[in-house]
Amino acid sequence: MKNFIITIIVIAIIGALYYFVGPLFNVQEVDDVLPEVTSGIENLTEEQKVEMDALMVEANKEEKEEMVEDMPEMLTVSESFPVMGTFGHPASGSVKIVENLEETIIRYEDFETINGPQLHLYLSKDIEGKDYIDLGPIRGTKGNINYTVPEGIDLNEYRYVMYWCVPFSVLFNYADVGA
Repeated sequence: MKNFIITIIVIAIIGALYYFVGPLFNVQEVDDVLPEVTSGIENLTEEQKVEMDALMVEANKEEKEEMVEDMPEMLTVSESFPVMGTFGHPASGSVKIVENLEETIIRYEDFETINGPQLHLYLSKDIEGKDYIDLGPIRGTKGNINYTVPEGIDLNEYRYVMYWCVPFSVLFNYADVGA
């Protein structure tokens, strides 16, 4: 009976080590491309395209070139915000906010961190992760990684972008993108 209990304890310890320590050695490399800057013409509605065509017909070549130069840029990229690791969870790289007409992207660049159990990407109003939006499981621990922000989320309300360990409620790393 004593050997049976010892065997169960050893199996439980091995299982716990596999679950909690195993992910630390699992590097998930991702290399997403930065969305391209476009003229924006392909993003116009059919009515806007017809109107633009009519304006182009009326304009001469020089005016056409001026019109294209004066079009607002359709892709904006924020400054780089450094990624900060927390105690025992080193991290390096930067985070940028990329916006175009269709979507907003949180982009990690030259990023590297360790893995952990059930890491999720949070947008949070506080560093403790009390008021947050969970964007789901992380996509990688190394590289250039894009995360699409769901429509309707105002990033001005969320100061921190963070990798969060769900089962232990532990912050692994974060970037302060707030004002």
